[in-house]
Amino acid sequence: MNSYKLIRSAAVGVSVRLAVVCSLFMTWSAVAGTLEQAKRIHDRIAGIPPSEEMLLAMKASIESTGNGRAAAEMAMDNDAFYRVTLKNWVAPWTNRDQTQFVPLNDYIATVMGLVRDERDFREVLFDDVIYTASGVSPAYSTSDNEHYVELETGPSSGPPYVFKDRLVRQLQSTVTGLPAEATAGVITSRAAARAFFIAGTNRAQLRFTLLNHLCHDLEQLQDTTRIPDRIRQDVSRSPGGDARAFLNGCLGCHAGMDPLAQAFAYYDFLYDADNDLTGEHGRIHYNAAGQIDEATGTRVNKKYRINSTTFPYGFVTQDDRWDNYWRAGVNAQLGWSPVLPGSGYGAKSLGQELAYSEAFAQCHVTKVFRAVCLREPEDATDRAAITTMKQDFAADNYRLKTVFAAAADYCKGE
Repeated sequence: MNSYKLIRSAAVGVSVRLAVVCSLFMTWSAVAGTLEQAKRIHDRIAGIPPSEEMLLAMKASIESTGNGRAAAEMAMDNDAFYRVTLKNWVAPWTNRDQTQFVPLNDYIATVMGLVRDERDFREVLFDDVIYTASGVSPAYSTSDNEHYVELETGPSSGPPYVFKDRLVRQLQSTVTGLPAEATAGVITSRAAARAFFIAGTNRAQLRFTLLNHLCHDLEQLQDTTRIPDRIRQDVSRSPGGDARAFLNGCLGCHAGMDPLAQAFAYYDFLYDADNDLTGEHGRIHYNAAGQIDEATGTRVNKKYRINSTTFPYGFVTQDDRWDNYWRAGVNAQLGWSPVLPGSGYGAKSLGQELAYSEAFAQCHVTKVFRAVCLREPEDATDRAAITTMKQDFAADNYRLKTVFAAAADYCKGE
């Protein structure tokens, strides 16, 4: 046999072997597809690899149901879903820098508990609820965060605490001493108070609640067609000597923001500004019925009168009545609930106004999509999936696990 025939014969042999290998690989891929999907779901839901037993159970679930939702629910039973995924997901909501590199706190723990207990997630902005940890010392304190630091870091010896077993749902009013009517879910948590009620004018609490739970910052909500009658005295009507700057800029935010931020008029965060610059040992304060602020002569906190000489004819806050001027105009697109009046008193009713909006559901579904799929929604198919997830979220009484499961199923093949 000449060299040409030898080479040709060898090439044919290699081709046959490659064809066999490719055939075997394709057969293996068809079998292993659900296995890979199960592992991907667990990795993205829990943030850690699954055990072999769990992986096979999730694989079997995908094959029997034809989708990955039940498998994702199985992954959510892993404590790492709370310790890793939810912690990193929620942590940026608890600080102005929007960083996830913060210790566990009552805000984060309360979100974890609501998800674990499969509650209506809208309660996060208005319910009399807080989650603390059982069997963890020191106990919850209104003036420090040590209780949650201990839960996160674990005991000095022995296994770490299991978050999903330790978290206990309690009445926030009982644990913190706030009147029940003054509680508003995570808005009145110590972590949120330290971040957004500290100093300032309490507008920060509204801004970051909108940003974190409706996915809209103030610049996106500007509407210069709203009536400016509730804009406070500290806002100049001619900044830099030019009234146009107010009419075309400042008014757009403040006309809607100030009537809403009035809901927080009785709140403050008390801390030693000289020796505790960050408020590490501060606590939330609320002027309950009968408590009068010396600076205002009412229950309204003195911070609502800051820089009152800037425009003396501006609005003077007398109580915690809020009104949603954004129900009309361009911000009607946020989908405000038709069953709510659009006005009320205090943080609790305002929290419900925000939580019952379409924007609230859209925001959290989109955030879950990003967290699980590890990317932004990119095209019409993704947007349609998010719309379906939002519908499923509402149909399942706003159970957030439903959204995590749906997102994991949607992205399991990526």
